[in-house]
Amino acid sequence: MNLFTRPMKLLTAVVLEGSTDAVVKSLLELGALDFVKIDQLPPEQMAKLTTRSSSIGRASMEDMRHRVEAVLRQGDTVLPAVESLDVSQLAPLDMDGYRKLLDSLSATLQQLKDRQKDSNQKLLGIEEMERYIKEGKLQYIDLRVGTFNHGEPKDVQDRLLPIGGIVLEGTGKDPTVVLALRRDVAKVNPLLDKFGWTESSDAEAQKAGLSRATSRLESDRGAVTEERDALQHQVVDMISKKRSELIGIWCNLRLHELCDQIQSYFSYTKNTTLFSGWVPSDLADEVEEAIRSASGGQCVIEWTDAGSMPREQVPVAVSSPRLLRPFQKMVDNYSTPEYGTINPTPFVAVAYLCMFALMFADAGQGFVLLLIGVFGTLLYKKNPLRKEGMLTANLCNLLIYLGCASIIGGMLFGSYFGHPWFPALWFNYHEVVEGGSSGSIRSVYDILGITIKFGIAVIGLGLVLNWINLFRKRQWFTLFLDKNGIVGGWLFGVGVWAGFAFVASGYKSLPSSPFLKWAVEIPVVLLLGKGFLGYYLERKRGSDAKSIGTVVMDSVMEWLVDLLEIFSGFLANTLSFMRVAGLGIAHVSLMVAFADMAALTSGVFSVLILIVGNALVIALEGLSAGIQSLRLNYYEFFTKYFTGRGIAYEPVGLRSDSGK
Repeated sequence: MNLFTRPMKLLTAVVLEGSTDAVVKSLLELGALDFVKIDQLPPEQMAKLTTRSSSIGRASMEDMRHRVEAVLRQGDTVLPAVESLDVSQLAPLDMDGYRKLLDSLSATLQQLKDRQKDSNQKLLGIEEMERYIKEGKLQYIDLRVGTFNHGEPKDVQDRLLPIGGIVLEGTGKDPTVVLALRRDVAKVNPLLDKFGWTESSDAEAQKAGLSRATSRLESDRGAVTEERDALQHQVVDMISKKRSELIGIWCNLRLHELCDQIQSYFSYTKNTTLFSGWVPSDLADEVEEAIRSASGGQCVIEWTDAGSMPREQVPVAVSSPRLLRPFQKMVDNYSTPEYGTINPTPFVAVAYLCMFALMFADAGQGFVLLLIGVFGTLLYKKNPLRKEGMLTANLCNLLIYLGCASIIGGMLFGSYFGHPWFPALWFNYHEVVEGGSSGSIRSVYDILGITIKFGIAVIGLGLVLNWINLFRKRQWFTLFLDKNGIVGGWLFGVGVWAGFAFVASGYKSLPSSPFLKWAVEIPVVLLLGKGFLGYYLERKRGSDAKSIGTVVMDSVMEWLVDLLEIFSGFLANTLSFMRVAGLGIAHVSLMVAFADMAALTSGVFSVLILIVGNALVIALEGLSAGIQSLRLNYYEFFTKYFTGRGIAYEPVGLRSDSGK
């Protein structure tokens, strides 16, 4: 794992047109080149270049691939991973053949699907009538007992099938029974009239008819369920027989799409092909060797170091271990870091887990989160086709980390499902919240002090990371005079020192040392000169001149804004970490409340209250702690050093993770 974003190089290569296809396959298999358009050449050279499109459009290939995917999914078939594609198996496209195969399969599958749809409608109707009978809601069903004067009951049954009605033919003394839903009476009445239906008024026959209808519904439900399952098996079997052929088509289409995507960045002369793209420096030799090998050495390759290019044009490749992927997604959701700056992922992982552990410190509940994360992760691995719901695969991975953090926090604070079953390694959180003391922690104010110190450490770390980023970018002016630069950091440090001295004095006075006066006044004066110095540097770079009044007004306003952001902003950012203590105290208070409620009862009810209480705390407090940890990272930590102006490195290849 790199502490900074990966160094990049810009490749520009020329190969003979005859070796273009081999080079495309080689680059696709390597998957390391983030292509750019050749648009920085002189206009007279650009005029000599042409682009070529494939005979089959990429959109057509993509549409055909989606058709194949739709068929495979009907057969519960997992699509091959992109990484498993083999460039050596690339074959010419036979779009007409693919279309004929899919049309034939789709026609047969549609017939089976229509039959499945009919079975599902029958099953829904049967289950609905069974539910009404079971719940005693007979007003929703239409039960009739009688005889047909002409025609066969079977003919009536066939016509009632679309609406889920049933007909039980009379035998001996038992009359014929017709059962349907009351809402379909407008369809049932004309049908019965057509077959000369005569209604029976025998109450006993009505009761017996209801019993016979209930038994018939039960047997019909089993038969329809078997029919539906059999149809699904037919669908799966049919697709399984064509599985290898369909997978082969899918792979070939995907390979051609990727090759076409690469070639869309190529420009051509009469005999040569020109292309360019960004590559991580550690892969430059591998990429060059692949191009030379594919072209038989008949190529010209030039490398441009990223340092000679504008920083905002260089794509950003972040190398983080797979174990940190949930935290990498947090960074990606926020923005892409600027090229050459700190990789935020490891710092986010540590800060997020520490915040969560302080807010949700319970070893028992953390173990539950760990189990949910482990079982959820295994479930998604076992069933890749499973549709993601509230617990996504990434969230399940994150829950494993959060569960471990909660377990450690619970051991530090002696909390196991809200009970101090084992002695705390640090201090007893419950005992302090309930008004007692534990070791050096005498009250909740000491807990608030711990989280404020933690916030100071996080903010201080963010400032140091910002200074490192600015030093690497050689932005000396911003490094020294920005609110998040050295001057702002100095004032933050002085404020922290003065604040702790104020607390130590019993909230009576600030430090009397003359150092405090100079430590504040000198940076404030330096900040006042920031606007004037900035204007002077801009003029040296050739910017337009401004009047003296405008310069003075702009500088003073910028100075006032900087002072406001430093003195109020840093204070607000620091105090914001009190929410860590607040949620931790709320978590303990809820557990104490549920324990008191359980103590008022006994036996099963007491256990049930504790189980429900823990479940609610895990769901609500766990969600709240996760959100607040993310918020503190985004708004209190990232704002100190994360610029988020980067362009993501997105190579075209068989690898799905461009960060590798």
